[in-house]
Amino acid sequence: MYGMKSKYTGIIFKIPFPFTDPDSPKGRPALAISEPDEYGDIAFLFITTKQTRVSAHTLDIPAGILPFPSHIHLDKIFLFNRKIIQKKIAGLNIDFLDKVLRNLTFLDVNRYFNNIKKPRLRATFIPGQSRVNYAGRVYDEKEVINLVDSSLDFWLTSGRYTNRFEKEFAGFLGIKYCSLTNSGSSANLLAFMALTSPKLGERRIKKGDEVITVAAGFPTTVAPIIQYGAIPVFVDIKLPTYNIDCSQLEDALSGKTKAVMLAHTLGNPFDLKKVREFCHKNNLWLIEDNCDALGSRYFYDGTWRYTGTIGDIGTSSFYPPHHMTMGEGGAVYTNDTQLKRLIESFRDWGRDCWCASGRDNTCGKRFSQQFGELPFGYDHKYVYSHFGYNLKITDMQAAIGCAQLEKLPQFIKARKANWKRLREGLAAIEDRFVLPEPTPDSDPSWFGFLLTVREGAGVTRDKVVGYLEKNGIQTRMLFAGNLLKHPCFDEMRASGTGFRIAADLKNTELVMNNTFWVGVYPGMTEKMMDYMIEKLTYFTLK
Repeated sequence: MYGMKSKYTGIIFKIPFPFTDPDSPKGRPALAISEPDEYGDIAFLFITTKQTRVSAHTLDIPAGILPFPSHIHLDKIFLFNRKIIQKKIAGLNIDFLDKVLRNLTFLDVNRYFNNIKKPRLRATFIPGQSRVNYAGRVYDEKEVINLVDSSLDFWLTSGRYTNRFEKEFAGFLGIKYCSLTNSGSSANLLAFMALTSPKLGERRIKKGDEVITVAAGFPTTVAPIIQYGAIPVFVDIKLPTYNIDCSQLEDALSGKTKAVMLAHTLGNPFDLKKVREFCHKNNLWLIEDNCDALGSRYFYDGTWRYTGTIGDIGTSSFYPPHHMTMGEGGAVYTNDTQLKRLIESFRDWGRDCWCASGRDNTCGKRFSQQFGELPFGYDHKYVYSHFGYNLKITDMQAAIGCAQLEKLPQFIKARKANWKRLREGLAAIEDRFVLPEPTPDSDPSWFGFLLTVREGAGVTRDKVVGYLEKNGIQTRMLFAGNLLKHPCFDEMRASGTGFRIAADLKNTELVMNNTFWVGVYPGMTEKMMDYMIEKLTYFTLK
């Protein structure tokens, strides 16, 4: 009758009213939300036929359960002994009881967050004592509630929150397709591997083909190229944008070039107009590694567009330091239907089928197609077009992402404001440091604030960094600096094979030796920013 085995939970009983008078002949309905404990006590929720006070903590009881429209007050829990129950009135179906108990859980989460987490997250900054991190998570009770909500589903793999995030994130970017994956590095891997598919014909990237990129960046922009067996061709960067020197593109081009794969350095877009024109002229793919630039914009073809949406494929990372977080997580996005299917094929074991998890026969031809040398009609769900991976995300991560996405516009605004405060505050030491500048026709959503020690500045990068770290200010290098100098390149460097350098990497060398950056993330306060300005200025000018 009630869709459950519980004897009391989910049942609406008539109990005496007022509640303080167990012998009262009058009664009113109350919902039992527990079984009797060892003393016979049951937790009840207050029910009224009229919402007598404004509250976000009420749920309308579905029509037909009680004679009049009624509301359950989630924040009114009473403990009564089962002996006072006058009679049973009705039972809730399992779905509405689920809703009631979930919302009660959310109230507990909210109470925990506001009394425990919130005070810790908002600890007072004490200059010289508190640490100024370069990045960190910025969240509130909504992320935690979504996480708990998803965990109660216990779907575990991609599900309703994943579907919601992919749709809403694509809508934010103004792009057709978004495919979630388990990290930004996996996103780069999928973006690259999609372009190796035989389904792309002559445009596919084959082993030995070349991909133009830079060495001054994060290794997983380059790693997929090498791991597949293609050849990265390195060009230099330009200061003060710290992005690709587009004047070297023609020197990097060869008959084997198939793609350009570049990151927007710390949120500063590279010259998308020049790079896109170069790719179009030479029939090359363009992958935008947008992991450090979510929310950055570029004025392209007469309109402002988000970075990551101008190339053939864009990627994002949702690791905690980034513009928004899922803990771990990433996304690959494109406007091309074929590329979207290839990305998801490589993500989902290499399968040919595109059915969502838990779904069958989306194509309507599950047992009526011919593939390879398999028997005709072999189950399409187990046909593999590529040697793929399992790089899916969990729905719990996506649940966090949905709450973070609502905050993303404010995060972007804060990053821009913090970067501007640093840029203006450090103008007095511009003769000692190369300070960053946005690329023309761009509106960066900054990931960090880069500083390069000038020649003859009287200080070294290592001394500045050491002083800042000693004073509680966290710093970072521009990732690999020069990836070619790292141990992962030892064998290739020794043999001189597997890569090509198209031009002198003098600025890449400069960055490796003289550059570092500090944070601008939304969790930083004006006091933190001013403290960084004070310490940098003092140490440089003392």
